[in-house]
Amino acid sequence: MAPNDSAPDGRIQLREATAEDAGPLTRLFLDSRAASMPYLPKVHSDEDTLAWMTHVVLPGTTVRIAETGAGALLGFASLNGTELEHLYLRSDARRRGIGSLLLAEVRGLAAEELTLYVFQRNTDARAFYERHGFTAVGFDDGSRNEEKEPDVRYRWTADVG
Repeated sequence: MAPNDSAPDGRIQLREATAEDAGPLTRLFLDSRAASMPYLPKVHSDEDTLAWMTHVVLPGTTVRIAETGAGALLGFASLNGTELEHLYLRSDARRRGIGSLLLAEVRGLAAEELTLYVFQRNTDARAFYERHGFTAVGFDDGSRNEEKEPDVRYRWTADVG
């Protein structure tokens, strides 16, 4: 991260996404997937992915953005009820606590439970979620996703006792 990417106090800022964020979020989504999961087939064009982000993700889920004080996009999370549908970071923003901040934000919004899917081969993401208290509750053969990539269903529940 370049020195001018940090907020004056060094903190990362979280905010709700707006329709104007569709382009930058799409680029981050595509770049992050290519960098962290090069084995995934590309099943949609960049233009189709932008349309999906614009017309499905942003209006249909709760999207939180992590950015620097200067407004540089670092990552985002998309929540649909209690389902964490997406959590993606810029590749140079990984392992700096930004994913943990976004996860804490969506945990607060979901309150008592979160579920999500992760590709089985995405060992970094699996380790991240397991470190944050998620438990694998199901393994699929890939027939449920467009990429046809085997995945894992994870679940987290709040400690209500």
